[in-house]
Amino acid sequence: MPSTNGHGPKRAILYARVSTAEQARSGYSLAQQIEALRQHAGREGYEVLEEVLDPGQSGASLARPGMDRVRDLVAAGGVCVVLAQDRDRIAREPAYHYLLRKEFEERGTKIRALNDRGDESPEGELTDGILDQLAKFERAKMAERTRRGKLRKAREGKISATMKPPYGFRYNSARDGLEVYGPEITVVERVFRWAAEGSGTTVIQRRLHDGGVPTPTGRRLWSRAVLKRMVMNDLYRPHAPEEVKALVSADVAAGLDPSREYGIRWWNRSSQASSQVSEADAASPGGRRYRTRRTYTGRAREEWIGVPVPAYLSRPLVDQARAMMGAHRAPGKKNLTRGWELRGVLKCPCGARMSTHTTNNGVRAYYYYRCNRAGYVRGPCRQKMERAERMEATVWAFVSGLLGDPERIRAGMDALIEQELAVTRNPAEEARAWAEELEKCAGTRRAYQGQQAAGLMTLEELRERLEELESTRRTAEAELEAVAARRERVEGLEADRDTLLGQMSAMVPEALEDLAPEGRNEVYQMLRLEVTPTLEGYAARGVVCTSVPSRS
Repeated sequence: MPSTNGHGPKRAILYARVSTAEQARSGYSLAQQIEALRQHAGREGYEVLEEVLDPGQSGASLARPGMDRVRDLVAAGGVCVVLAQDRDRIAREPAYHYLLRKEFEERGTKIRALNDRGDESPEGELTDGILDQLAKFERAKMAERTRRGKLRKAREGKISATMKPPYGFRYNSARDGLEVYGPEITVVERVFRWAAEGSGTTVIQRRLHDGGVPTPTGRRLWSRAVLKRMVMNDLYRPHAPEEVKALVSADVAAGLDPSREYGIRWWNRSSQASSQVSEADAASPGGRRYRTRRTYTGRAREEWIGVPVPAYLSRPLVDQARAMMGAHRAPGKKNLTRGWELRGVLKCPCGARMSTHTTNNGVRAYYYYRCNRAGYVRGPCRQKMERAERMEATVWAFVSGLLGDPERIRAGMDALIEQELAVTRNPAEEARAWAEELEKCAGTRRAYQGQQAAGLMTLEELRERLEELESTRRTAEAELEAVAARRERVEGLEADRDTLLGQMSAMVPEALEDLAPEGRNEVYQMLRLEVTPTLEGYAARGVVCTSVPSRS
């Protein structure tokens, strides 16, 4: 390993990040950051090991493809420093800076930003920490000012324009109000009439598709959830002026036309928090997949703010549609007597999951697995349906043969565990770091309260400091939960490995053949099996990545 103690090359990783898709597409901000980092590395005599880019990634999470690459390179050793243009390019949350700094220091690597104000002394670290907290505080204040501005507009009876107006409306010239849009509102009226006649969302979905009506986003198929939300939305329900006056401020009520009816556009109904998490991807050995985790917290009814908008539909039609939609019940699941042993295991070559399908000619039933996007209802995929009996027999013949090879199972499960551990990194160290951060938050909270009690801080200042501290505390708790969840996944893999090696591999062939569909499905789940139809047969991923050639 090359030395980085001053007697060998000082190796650096250059890291650049932009947080929005617009910046990522333009590439300007990324290019500017990398150019500045190259010049700095040249002046300081660093040998650039790799340039890592994170386009369109938020600094509010560490689960980013580029940051994962940086952490992998640091873990491999030989890295002197990770360079970023600004400290908030590494992370927007000071607690994440703390975690990364400790992780990198264990491997002799430092984090440096071109806007660092301090040095490596305790005083310098304190200075950078204070600046991080001030930057976070200012971002929180900006977000709060934006939210308050939107709420103020809502209380004034004005709309805060988003990227797209609600379906059936367009923004006015000032973009602070809604106007009825004829081509779309007629579609809305048809939806309400069908719902009032007793049609469920599936029937309405089919009729809109047959009529060639595009969705608000231009897709071929309307979402059933969107259709139900439309029918139940107060935006389309006419309200008499007297009803609206009870929902809005006196100034807004004074401007209402007593001869008109109004819909209600609600604001401040809930708060949303989102974070990105990474997981091991069983379908791609050694790879990771990233998903956004969103949580919604509803607000009390008295906190909602209503904005009157033009009404178009008739009140009796809307009330009848809502009553029928509210009373509509989804049909019960069919074919519960048949065990679909490949349920949740199949994936179409187009990337969608495959679900079950049954046809009946009056004499007998035929069972198939089909792509969720196949056919005119779901989308453009043209993957043919697969006969269930044939596919299940082929896959089980392959898996039962695999169960007779314990070493192959052990190697595959160990590989999955290593893959998960690569994402988890050092769970004990991460958990300890986040626990320390929680203790620090508790101590800081007591210090703030002591300062306020001593008259060194106003109640308003205390409230703002505690709100910011609460954000850090929630982040630390969420990361602790994520560490625990990753540990549980590893423990689940280990338990499934032991079960497969102990119980299943010891079963005689006759017992394996007699295993019920539910039991076979359980084996597939333990193997993390994912099967995809191919021209030659089926491709299997999970514990093994191979082909199952026979369809006959």
